[in-house]
Amino acid sequence: MKVERLYVSPAHNYFGHHGGPAGETPVVEADAIECVAGRGVRGDRFFDYQPDYPGQITFFSSEVFAELCAALDVREKAPAAVRRNVVTRGADLTALIGCEFEVQGVHFLGMAECRPCYWMDQAIAPGAEAWLQGRGGLRAKILTSGFLRR
Repeated sequence: MKVERLYVSPAHNYFGHHGGPAGETPVVEADAIECVAGRGVRGDRFFDYQPDYPGQITFFSSEVFAELCAALDVREKAPAAVRRNVVTRGADLTALIGCEFEVQGVHFLGMAECRPCYWMDQAIAPGAEAWLQGRGGLRAKILTSGFLRR
């Protein structure tokens, strides 16, 4: 698995905003992110969110993003729009659900798909939520601390 992009989202733009407008906190692209075992990505909105939280870090496929953009004729969006921490290339993220895996010396446990929600239609384009069903990325727990670098 190749790490192409890394992001930290310091605040929630969609989570907890049901029935209201989306937040406006930008996603911050980074050259490296610190993964803290059992806690999350330092500086991210889900850092220390809940004990044993299954979405301590999130992964998304750059190949899926390219397919999504082609399918919906989207040209002006970057992968940051999906608000996942790690954008990868060359990995079947769905196959990692229930598996321990390692990236750049940091160990993770794949927990579940990052199921897309209705906000994806606003963040990407109408139809994005439906198109991403089964392809929304991977939620994982961080088993060992370390840094990921692009």
